[in-house]
Amino acid sequence: MPRIFFVHAALFLVACLYASNYVLAKFATPQYVMPFGLVLIRAGGASLLFWFFHSLTIREKIKHRRDYLRFMYCGLFGVTINQLFFFKGISLTSPINASIIITSTPIVVLLASSLLLKERITWLKIVGIALGMGGAVGVIMLSSKSATVSGNPWGDFFVFVNALSYGFYLVLVKPLMKEYKALTVVKWVFTFGFVGIIPFGVGELMSTSWEVIPLYVYWIVLYIIVGVTFGVYLLNAWALSHVNATVVSVYIYLQPILTSMIAVAFRQDELRFEKVLFAMLIFLGVYLVNKKTKTVQAKILT
Repeated sequence: MPRIFFVHAALFLVACLYASNYVLAKFATPQYVMPFGLVLIRAGGASLLFWFFHSLTIREKIKHRRDYLRFMYCGLFGVTINQLFFFKGISLTSPINASIIITSTPIVVLLASSLLLKERITWLKIVGIALGMGGAVGVIMLSSKSATVSGNPWGDFFVFVNALSYGFYLVLVKPLMKEYKALTVVKWVFTFGFVGIIPFGVGELMSTSWEVIPLYVYWIVLYIIVGVTFGVYLLNAWALSHVNATVVSVYIYLQPILTSMIAVAFRQDELRFEKVLFAMLIFLGVYLVNKKTKTVQAKILT
């Protein structure tokens, strides 16, 4: 089976994991764990996992000292700023508002890739991103009609900063994926990112009342560490070694429809004809962004 199939399967799994994060994070923060405290737990736990599995599977050293600076930048944008602003934002605003704002990430990636990596912006990518955003926002607006939680201007702003930082991370980390294994990259990215989170999260973590936290919240936190952090970043990094950052980012548009499907499975929502149409727009957008010439496809598969 072609390698590119597994790349897209990994990105689809990432979208599934992220789709669940919007809902699950609200169960843990801010009621039981303050947002920065949760980020510290998340980044610290994921860092330990990356170091542990790297020590068991890969013997790879950093080739150039300047690469440590690149890892630091990626850690700043991909972990420190990204995680702090996301969890602070999601603790203030509604999941619907957050999921609308996060759809700006592929646009950030497309522009940053053009400016920093000199990647060519094609009309197919522009049309694909537009269709994907239209479908994603359509699904979210349908869900918002039954929502009872309103947004918060500061929360919305924090989520937007999160989207910007994650977009820049996807572009900045791409060159490193050409030099090192995916596990090596995310290990160092999270190491630097975790260090940056410590000053913000240690106070909130120390003030957490662990004795009143229900058991299910501990399971949610474990899922966030292992699935939504360790699994997502590793899969994304591996995918970036085979496709460009725009392709990786456009899978964000699948998150609203996947969230809706999860809700239907748990009988918290119903499948409507409009959602099916919006889902088709999203999949068409993903297809157009991924559509390449035969020459480029051959290069990816080798």
